[in-house]
Amino acid sequence: MGYTLGVDIGTFETKGVLVDEDGAIIATAARAHKMLVPRAGWAEHRADEDWWGDFVFVTRALLTQSGVDPAAIAAVACSAIGPCMLPVDAGGAPLMNGVLYGVDTRAADQIAALTDRIGQDVILTRCGNALTSQSVGPKILWLKECCPEIYARTAMVLTSTSYLVWKLTGAYVIDHYTAANFAPLYDVNRLDWTADLAPEILPLDRLPRLMWSTEIAGQITPAAAAETGLAVGTPVTCGTIDAAAEAVSVGVKDAGEMMMMYGSTIFIIQVTAEPVRDARMWYAPWLYPGQHASMAGLATSGTLTHWFRDQFARELGADAFAVLTAEAAASPKGAKGLLCLPYFSGERTPIHDPNAKGAFFGLDLTHTRGDLYRAVLEGIASGAAHVLDTCRELHATPTQVLAVGGGTQNAVWMQATSDLARVPQIICEKTIGASYGNAFLAAVAIGQAAPDDVRSWNPINRVVTPAEVPAYTRQYPLWRTLYTSTRDIAHSLSDQGA
Repeated sequence: MGYTLGVDIGTFETKGVLVDEDGAIIATAARAHKMLVPRAGWAEHRADEDWWGDFVFVTRALLTQSGVDPAAIAAVACSAIGPCMLPVDAGGAPLMNGVLYGVDTRAADQIAALTDRIGQDVILTRCGNALTSQSVGPKILWLKECCPEIYARTAMVLTSTSYLVWKLTGAYVIDHYTAANFAPLYDVNRLDWTADLAPEILPLDRLPRLMWSTEIAGQITPAAAAETGLAVGTPVTCGTIDAAAEAVSVGVKDAGEMMMMYGSTIFIIQVTAEPVRDARMWYAPWLYPGQHASMAGLATSGTLTHWFRDQFARELGADAFAVLTAEAAASPKGAKGLLCLPYFSGERTPIHDPNAKGAFFGLDLTHTRGDLYRAVLEGIASGAAHVLDTCRELHATPTQVLAVGGGTQNAVWMQATSDLARVPQIICEKTIGASYGNAFLAAVAIGQAAPDDVRSWNPINRVVTPAEVPAYTRQYPLWRTLYTSTRDIAHSLSDQGA
């Protein structure tokens, strides 16, 4: 028996945690980084600095803070934002910045071309997902068509987690849950890579070896030990995407259970008994063989609250979010008739429109900054409600919604989401998120814990109960209509380069 260590690379911050065999937190560490936006619709990270550099920093901080002997750490697991696209050369060195998940919409032309050539029904049947900005396959094709010199030097295409695992162990691996986002290169029926649908994208030998998330990918190498302070030979799991580890951290494990993650984006995962395949949602094999997951994600959530703070409350410094939240709480529900479309970087599920635009609608001279910020939070909550409505239409109504992430500390945001989506939200005692889920997955991988043990690791703390809000009853249908009514204008602006 021993300690397990989990690290998660998020969009804006890396977190690490060291726990004992019962899940008690021994030490935590964090380090902030930035999302690079070199041009509209692009989103990137620096693999060496933002991913590996942060991993090294937080791991060393955990060891220093805890005083734990590295040899007492029984296993390590990591997760990261995803799915990402990172080409590396024959030595594993990054050839460019990592291209981020669905918030990066650069491959819209490739998505359209591949969908038109292969057919959406075929893609959905074989890959479980329609091609969207979340799909890695079109981004690799973008690389081939737009950066041929980098493509020619590409020996392997990794995602964020697989890059970390390679740095730690020297193994090129990827978990099935993440690989399902590489459509049209992954066949969900065979649980394997496929070249049948789009052989022109990439030779399959340039993709990592497939594994399950709790399988051991390898051991800490001497080079990785020298950088991180971890002991040579420590087992490292295959890892997964951050949202999946976040779901594990709050006990999502049985069919019908849903995680709602409040982070840089809202990300939703529901474990299902059978595959749910619909072009509006995403599908993947779950972390354990024989289980399935239905997913959804908004493009901008916490990212939008950061944007609002930076543009309208920068002068408040460290107190900005506390002041903004207080002002939003003082604004009436419905923000005095103000609607916000949170599509400030296009939108992912369920509309999958990279050309959607953000908007405030209904402004008049009585509106205050607090009204605007409440409208932002209610706009994001409306996006989550749209996803829950889609689940209900697909006969996949969740039995339980477990909330996690930094946004769970914002009472206005949480209550608006429960009210608009018409669901109670359960918040567990530990809300640290994906890094804690990774520590648990590491324990499962070495037989130190069973999947059911997560409930004792992280028991329920409180529940946010939905209420009937007349303003939402009136305004939510108008919010839904606002997008469809302005879609042509938004697309025309995109066509003009706006």
